[in-house]
Amino acid sequence: MPWDRNQMAERAARELEDGMYVNLGIGIPTLVANYVGDKDITLQSENGMLGMGPFPFEGEEDPDLINAGKQTITEMDRTAYFDSAQSFGMIRGGKIAAAILGAMEVAENGDLANWMIPGKLVKGMGGAMDLVAGVGRVIVVMDHTNKHGDSKLLKECTLPLTGKGVVDLIITNLGVLDVQTNGLHIVETAPDVTEDEIRAATEATLV
Repeated sequence: MPWDRNQMAERAARELEDGMYVNLGIGIPTLVANYVGDKDITLQSENGMLGMGPFPFEGEEDPDLINAGKQTITEMDRTAYFDSAQSFGMIRGGKIAAAILGAMEVAENGDLANWMIPGKLVKGMGGAMDLVAGVGRVIVVMDHTNKHGDSKLLKECTLPLTGKGVVDLIITNLGVLDVQTNGLHIVETAPDVTEDEIRAATEATLV
């Protein structure tokens, strides 16, 4: 059975190690904050917050505490606040160990398209281009196919790129794939999902 959004986020959280500074993109990646558990992970948000806690319980939201996706979050004892210039200085300066991002398309060589569809209104790139250029590891969390059933793991991206050859690991509702020099390697499948099902849903080269 394919993973749901929360199970994908939980699987992504398992990739994180003690001591890491990690940035979470909007969408499914924001859910990762709920699955860090006892790990010593510091979550960074490009709108100026270091040390994000999990999402608040209903009725306990603080409208002044939001992540980059404008969702309400919680703070921790060690939370620090700063302006976006300092936040992007951390990102561009290589201080962030990993970014967990959503995507519209990922190519077999690790190219990433996650910020716009031509002809549709977008508010801008956001921090994605800086993140994929500045962090140590890029993990993408997304559905394996789009709403029409077409693969989002492609030989080449068709949408405008966020970065070239930047993705290290892909976690979809069907499984986990590692980006290697000759294509994508299936690391793990979701429960009751077969490798053949992943191959059938993937345009990219699988090795």
